[in-house]
Amino acid sequence: MPIRDGDRIYVCLEDGKEYLLRVDRERVFSTHLGNIPLYDCIGKEFGAWISTSQGKKAYLLQPGIVENIFHMKRRTQIVYPKDLGYILLFLDAKAGDRIIDVGLGSGAMCGALARAVGKEGKVYAYERREEFVPVAVANLTEWGVVDQVVIKCWDIEHGFEEREVDALFLDVPQPWDYLKQCWEALKGGGRIAIVSPTASQVMEVLRELHTLPFLQISVWESLFREYKPNPATFRPFDRMVAHTTYMIFARKIFR
Repeated sequence: MPIRDGDRIYVCLEDGKEYLLRVDRERVFSTHLGNIPLYDCIGKEFGAWISTSQGKKAYLLQPGIVENIFHMKRRTQIVYPKDLGYILLFLDAKAGDRIIDVGLGSGAMCGALARAVGKEGKVYAYERREEFVPVAVANLTEWGVVDQVVIKCWDIEHGFEEREVDALFLDVPQPWDYLKQCWEALKGGGRIAIVSPTASQVMEVLRELHTLPFLQISVWESLFREYKPNPATFRPFDRMVAHTTYMIFARKIFR
């Protein structure tokens, strides 16, 4: 489908610089390689290119979830895509699922969950800090998944309104304080994923998990290294994002 006025596009310049933009026929976007009249994008197919005012190529791509996350507005730390994908798989998130997301933040994980459950499912997003909600709503709206999300400003110390949910994602500073409430919200065999940045937090979580009816408890860390895509000098980038978070998984059982 051709690009239309108002569409979101991912512009990649010849030197690798990238921008996430919304097409506006009245706007000219300035870059270090020249100006891009966004009117010129209208009618082009994704994958095509247009010229900047300096005669440089600007390739027009359709943004996906990774581009959305890396360019999103945010007021909080986010779950990195290298961890996010693993969490989605371990939660077995799929179309039609009902999933609780605790610690909405700026909406990165919530958006990924909403995309996974589709229009047939629902994500119940809990956030205690009201000031974070408008940014998250704006991001979820921009990504077209806000209708799959129910946002609740609520302290989960008092438990969850939902029961028999398929999965639960927990991203809060002291997750061990809320594991009983999480167990009560999950269906039998339901899956929980917890993220914690420090080893001491993980140990506290594990101590509490082992006191409750959970099975298949596991802890993972995802180390991810990018390589330079040059066949003549193929090698890793000199710098990498090392530790981002620990991921803890478990499944609800009955005693």
